[in-house]
Amino acid sequence: MPSESRKSQLEAPRILVVDDDPGQRSLLHSFLSSQGFLITLAESGERALALLPTASFAMMISDVRMPGLSGLETLRVARKDFATLPVLLVTAFPDIRDTVAAMRDGAVNYLAKPIDLDELLASVRSAIGLSVSAPLQYDAEKQLPDFVVARSPLTQAVFRDASLIAPSDTRVLITGESGVGKEILADVIHGWSLRASGPIIKVNCAAIPENLLESELFGHEKGAFTGAHAQRIGRFEEADRGTILLDEIAEMSPALQSKLLRITQDGRFQRVGSNREIHTHARLLAATNRNLETEVKNARFREDLFYRLNVVELHLPALRERREDILPLASQFVTEFARGRARLSEPTARCLEKYAWPGNIRELRNAMERAVLLSRGELILPEHLPARVLEAGKATVAAEPNDLERLEEIERQAIFQTLKQHQSNRTETAKALGISRRTLIYKLQRFRQQGFQEE
Repeated sequence: MPSESRKSQLEAPRILVVDDDPGQRSLLHSFLSSQGFLITLAESGERALALLPTASFAMMISDVRMPGLSGLETLRVARKDFATLPVLLVTAFPDIRDTVAAMRDGAVNYLAKPIDLDELLASVRSAIGLSVSAPLQYDAEKQLPDFVVARSPLTQAVFRDASLIAPSDTRVLITGESGVGKEILADVIHGWSLRASGPIIKVNCAAIPENLLESELFGHEKGAFTGAHAQRIGRFEEADRGTILLDEIAEMSPALQSKLLRITQDGRFQRVGSNREIHTHARLLAATNRNLETEVKNARFREDLFYRLNVVELHLPALRERREDILPLASQFVTEFARGRARLSEPTARCLEKYAWPGNIRELRNAMERAVLLSRGELILPEHLPARVLEAGKATVAAEPNDLERLEEIERQAIFQTLKQHQSNRTETAKALGISRRTLIYKLQRFRQQGFQEE
């Protein structure tokens, strides 16, 4: 039999994760386990300090703001008996004073929520002494459904991240312009999750009048208001042990936002007209085409709810940023509407690739439905396309053939230069460029695949 020392050398590094948010604990447990680490969970600083002497931990990851002992206080106490233990602090409320204090007290790094999985893994590997350059490990068995097109490296990166977070129960904020496929992404996350056998309930918060949305979400008792002739089960009850998607979350009123906050904290709510608390085990996904950080700054969205929802952000790029997806999507829609009897001509394909698609996939689908009708299910020609798409194709014929390559080079240089100015800090770089951090990460991944590296 191997000795105890040999046995411990063979074991994967064990990490203690400390967070009062069950969703955050679930995410870190699921993700870090998938990368080969052994995870122990603690719901408070007090519990973490009790667990530290019970096992040989390679490092500790702790939230900063928690009831009872904060992450900084837990770090200071832990330092007395575990002076060399690497500690990584994570928070949704970055504060430079806390950062200075954390580094002074021995934290190896300080990450802001929503957690960037690449940055998290790099910090963990660096703290433990492993190779930082090793790639993320993905579940190769997770196959995209047939109805999902992901030819672009940007789209592939989104769904790879989805595969990593799907097994957890964490909340996810899905962002992107209207028509990019946020609902499809939610379907894939649910299908890859441990809740796949349960329901996925979708609610468009912009499509339901404000005075009815509360009843739609939480249900109501008989006689709760005029017209409430019978008890009604709400969407959160229907989604119990499944998934609920709240689309257009930014359209929710402040009063409803406060009630939603309670559910994100402990899963409890009350039907309209009732004092009895109901508990739901639904996993919450939220989607929006707005910048919620801007909405928070303008006092249109609660800051605390934003941080509760935004445990992980998945950003779907606009169709114009993932042009490799345009023709496969167009062909898929043509097959659907023409039942396989039509195809795209070469000039038509060029028009589709050159158009900017401000309405994204939804606009492309509508254009293909129109084209199939006009072509009578045969060869789809440019004249079958909407005028705006046809004009975009004509306008690019006289343009220099390398214009697109030049634009991509300008974008690449701008991103690398901004990264250098901000010492490779992705969060600050994304803010300076006016894009989301996830979009920046996806673009960097594409550059690496093309053979370009940051200097």
